[in-house]
Amino acid sequence: MAWHDGTVTAPLTPPHQPGPHDPWQAPPSGSHPAPQGDPDDPDTATELRQAAVVLVLVALAGIALGLLWLWLAPRVPLISDDTAVFLENSEGEEAIGADGTFVLLAIGFGALSAAAVFWRLRRGGVFVVVGLALGGLLASLLAWRIGIWLGPSSDVVGRAREAGQGVTFDAPLELHAVWAAVLAWPFAAMGIHLLLTAAFGPRDVEPDWSGYAEYYGGPVQGPLAGPSAGPGAGGGAA
Repeated sequence: MAWHDGTVTAPLTPPHQPGPHDPWQAPPSGSHPAPQGDPDDPDTATELRQAAVVLVLVALAGIALGLLWLWLAPRVPLISDDTAVFLENSEGEEAIGADGTFVLLAIGFGALSAAAVFWRLRRGGVFVVVGLALGGLLASLLAWRIGIWLGPSSDVVGRAREAGQGVTFDAPLELHAVWAAVLAWPFAAMGIHLLLTAAFGPRDVEPDWSGYAEYYGGPVQGPLAGPSAGPGAGGGAA
């Protein structure tokens, strides 16, 4: 026999069964939870291979930078009087012009390489950016050495003897601010790649909570719900 009292009410739901508004209940079959990942994103092994390819290709582009620097950099004229070698124009700015030419070319190559990598590997991760930066550094070092190898000989005394007294000849091609010049490419590449990613990069897909709202028969409650705008929002049912 069961004892009943007027103040005791029966439970609204059977025991051991969650209510319709139980926050720990499994989501309905028609809902769409937040995606866990994009299947188009490359895995770590793929990113490492892409980064290696980017590093090699960008480093090889340093050959073109070295040849352009050799072609466009202003020459420093020297002259000999059989006892010493002097600058033909002591107030000339050709030496600074060689550094400036290298830096400007390196910035241009950095922007082009970043744009090419972003266009080809838009979903590339951190490893691709690291490969781009290291490739730019190696390319600048390679361009610097190519310009020195293919430029005028560094044996200034021997060339002065060959030229003779009072004859002008070109000084060796060199960089005075070496590290500032060789870092121009990687910094420009990373900066341009960051800007392109921020402006045109892929965006995360927003989760669709319509299935939850439809299941619960109204707006989703809890931290996902916005502020209540109903007239009876401030009162609670007894």
